[in-house]
Amino acid sequence: MYNKIIREKATISVIGLGYVGLPIALEFAKRIRVIGFDISEERIEMMKNKIDPSKEVDANEFDGTNILFTSNAEDLKQAHFHIVAVPTPINEHNQPDLRPLLGACDTVGKILKKDDYVVFESTVYPGCTEEDCVPVLEKHSGLKFCEDFKVGYSPERINPGDKVNTLTTITKVVSGCDEESLDNIAKIYEIILKNGTHRASSIKVAEAAKIIENTQRDVNIALMNELSIIFNKLNINTFEVLEAAGTKWNFLKFTPGLVGGHCIGVDPYYLVHKAKELGYHPHIINSGRFVNDSMGGYVAKQTVKMIAAQDKHILNAKVLVMGITFKENVSDIRNTKVANIVKELESYKVIVDTIDPYASKEEVKEEFDIILKEKCEKDYDAIIVAVNHKEYSGLEEKFFKDKLNKNGILYDIKGIYRDKINNLIYMSL
Repeated sequence: MYNKIIREKATISVIGLGYVGLPIALEFAKRIRVIGFDISEERIEMMKNKIDPSKEVDANEFDGTNILFTSNAEDLKQAHFHIVAVPTPINEHNQPDLRPLLGACDTVGKILKKDDYVVFESTVYPGCTEEDCVPVLEKHSGLKFCEDFKVGYSPERINPGDKVNTLTTITKVVSGCDEESLDNIAKIYEIILKNGTHRASSIKVAEAAKIIENTQRDVNIALMNELSIIFNKLNINTFEVLEAAGTKWNFLKFTPGLVGGHCIGVDPYYLVHKAKELGYHPHIINSGRFVNDSMGGYVAKQTVKMIAAQDKHILNAKVLVMGITFKENVSDIRNTKVANIVKELESYKVIVDTIDPYASKEEVKEEFDIILKEKCEKDYDAIIVAVNHKEYSGLEEKFFKDKLNKNGILYDIKGIYRDKINNLIYMSL
């Protein structure tokens, strides 16, 4: 397969052109022919016009690429090496929602040919590729796994907004269903990689490696969040404690914060689901998820308490929330915990204004029924800086003082202003 690809006798397809799929498709398309498939015709039209709907890829990245953007599954018949990069979200019960993934398997299975390859990038629990995806491919293709077609797993490591650890500069984990497929998959990815690949011993190992990358971060952040709650009761600043502890050579420098997005706030639930299937109840992972999922509500309640402590009425108190995306300097609002802050404040009948320089007003309204304001007003009882966008990081104390009323509160979730604030009531996690 590798030889066919580099000689352009075989074509690569990428199914799902979001944060993960589009960068992969464009990178390969700089060197070989690629078919980029997405079920959204609107997104396909945008990409044909060099517009990334996710706002991560610049227009010039489309230049000089040999790629066919399509929403017609029949076009996938031209490809021989299929990369599946669709979302793997959770449902309202925090259970894995495999519908996008299995839907992609339906699509690929119907056009799968003998000797084709299918490589999955979507984050899943160990065993999902072979136990859930492969049977769908076999059912729709009439072909036999390993004998007629090969399957691999190479987990995505895309970090939205990160311009340093990019697709081409990271080490990519790859795996295959046998030695031949592993070798071919590794070599094909190495066409676009500067740091090469790590060849996992099995598909399950690669799946497990991906899911614990995010689970480890989730658990460590949960510990910091729990410490923050304790230190708040002790009336000491968490970031000052972490700064002191961080002088030890082997101290892990995690910080408290809101854990949202489509990876860290989601992936641990996939591992929890699989563990429960195996009869084990994971205590630490579940506890970490509980703490992190609770932090939006905690921030809102602390804000309400502080407003009340200034002898102000909570009913119709006015709060400004700055930032609603799940992390700084991106437009992605998926699973953002800032929405939890807004909704919790509104449950106390607090008037909440929300602003964000990156988020789409339409998407925020549709997803959370929150109306983004173009600009902030004045006379706020509290300001919560929820996301440390670069537009906010350089703000001085005067900015907040001008927007707050008497005894107004600045809640700086990530502690980015703690050395700048001298004359305001100040809180951070």
